[in-house]
Amino acid sequence: MGHSNIKEFLDKNKEVNSDKSAIEIQHKRGKLTARERLNYLLDKDSFTELNAFAEHNCKEFEKKKAGDGVVTGHGTINKKPVYVYAQDFSFMGGSMGEMHNRKIACVMELALKTGCPCIGLLDSGGARIQEGIAALDSGGKIFQLNTLSSGIIPQISAIMGPCAGIAVYSPALTDFIFMVKKTSYMFITGPDVIKSVTGEVIDFDGLGGAKAQNEKSGVAHFMADNEKDCIEMIKILLSYLPQNNLENPPYISSENSASDTKKLESIVPEDPKKTYDIKDVISEIFDKKSFFEIQANFAANVVIGFARLNGNVIGVVANQPKVLAGCLDINSSDKIARFVRFCDCFNIPLINLVDVTGYLPGMNQEHNGIIRHGAKMLFAYSEATVPKIALVLRKAYGGAYIALVSKDMGFDKVIAWPIAEIAVMGAEQAVTIVNRDEISKNPKAKAELAGQYTKKFLNPYVAAGLGKVDMIIEPKQTRIALIKCLEMLISKREKRPAKKHGNMPL
Repeated sequence: MGHSNIKEFLDKNKEVNSDKSAIEIQHKRGKLTARERLNYLLDKDSFTELNAFAEHNCKEFEKKKAGDGVVTGHGTINKKPVYVYAQDFSFMGGSMGEMHNRKIACVMELALKTGCPCIGLLDSGGARIQEGIAALDSGGKIFQLNTLSSGIIPQISAIMGPCAGIAVYSPALTDFIFMVKKTSYMFITGPDVIKSVTGEVIDFDGLGGAKAQNEKSGVAHFMADNEKDCIEMIKILLSYLPQNNLENPPYISSENSASDTKKLESIVPEDPKKTYDIKDVISEIFDKKSFFEIQANFAANVVIGFARLNGNVIGVVANQPKVLAGCLDINSSDKIARFVRFCDCFNIPLINLVDVTGYLPGMNQEHNGIIRHGAKMLFAYSEATVPKIALVLRKAYGGAYIALVSKDMGFDKVIAWPIAEIAVMGAEQAVTIVNRDEISKNPKAKAELAGQYTKKFLNPYVAAGLGKVDMIIEPKQTRIALIKCLEMLISKREKRPAKKHGNMPL
C-alpha cells in the first residue's frame, strides 16, 4: 500500500471512528467514545496505536470496521509507559470476536514482556455470536494472559459500559476493577435471561450496576461518579504502584515531618466498648492526604488501602470499630487476603492497625464458611515476605490476634499502646468460662473477677514479657515509631522453600 493509499485509509478510518451519530449516542448515554477515553487517560500525544487495520474474517456477515471494535496500543501516564485497550461500543456493541480478542491479547503479551502495567477500558456486550466458537476460544487466550501476568505487572480494568458474558471474566482476573455509576454494568447473564430461567425480575443496575458490584458482591474495587472521575482515579492508583514485580513502589519525598501524633489520644477512647472512626487514626499517622482507600463500600468493618509513610508507599489494613465493632467476617477476610497478596506481589510493605475482638460469631457465618474464608487471610499473611508491622491500638483477641499480629506467624514488628488488650478473649467472657462455678454461686463476683483478669492478663506488658510485643509506645509516638521500624525493614529479604505454588483455601 503506497503512502497516498495509507493516508486515504487512515482518513477514512478516522471518519468511521468519529462518526457523529455514534458519538452522539455515546454522549447521550453519559459515556465517552473509546478514543476520548484514551485521550483522557494517557499523556498528551503519547498514544501509539497498534493493529489499527485489523478486521474480522467472518464470512457470515458483511459488517466490518477497521480495528474490529477495539482500540489497542501503548502510551504513557505521568511519563510512565503503559499498554492499553479500549473497546468501541459503537461497533457491534463492542462484542468480542476472534480478531478483537487477538488484538487485546497482543497488547497484554507486550505488557508482560516489557514489564508495563496493562489497562483495559471495557464496554462490551460479550462474545460475538456470529463468530461462534472462534470468539469463545480466543477469549481463552486473554484469560490465560491475565493469569500469567498476575503478580508480574499491575492489571487494571475500568468498566465503562455494559460488560456481559465472557467480557466480565478478564476484569475478574485483573488486580483492580473500576466502575461508573449509572452507566457501567457487570453480569454473566442479563435480566431478561434471568427472568426466563428463574422468574426473578431485576433491572440492569440492581443486577450488576456499580453499587451492586461494589457494595454487595465485592467484585469491583472503586466506584466513580462519571467516566472522567474514573480515569483520574486510575491515575491516582498508578501513582502508588511499581511498573512490575521487580521494582519497588515509587518513593515521593515527604513534606510531612516525623512529628508527634498527639491527637491520637483524643481520637481513640480508652474504654474498649466505645467506638471511633479508624480513618481518623489513618489520617493522623500517615503522610497528609496520602491515604487511597480500596473497596470502601464493601466489608466496611475493615479498611484497606495505600498510603505513604515518610514518602514510602505502604499497604494499610485496619479494623473499623464503627462497623460490627471491627470484627472479622467472611467478606472482610476475603477483602484483606486479596489485598495482602497484591501488596506482597509488588513489594509494598504492610502495616496493620489492630482493634479487633475476633471473628464474627453466628450460624450464618459458620454455614457460609467463615473457617475457610478466615483461613485465606492466614494463608495470605503467612505467605507474604514483604515487611509486616502490626500496631495494636486497643484489642487483639483470639484467632484475629493470630491473623493480624502474631510474631510466630511472621510479623516482623509488633507494637502496642499501653491501653492494648491482648488475650484469647475479653475479660467478661473469660471469667464466665474460667470461674463458672464461682459466678453461679455469687453472680456479683463477676465484675470483680473480670477486673482482676484484666489487670493480670490483658495488659500488653504480659505479651511483651513473653517476647510477643517488641515495643510499647505512647500514642503520640506512633508515627515516629512506625517510620523507624519501616526504615529498618525496607530492605528485608526472605526466602521460602521452592515449590510450584501453595494450595490456598479458596
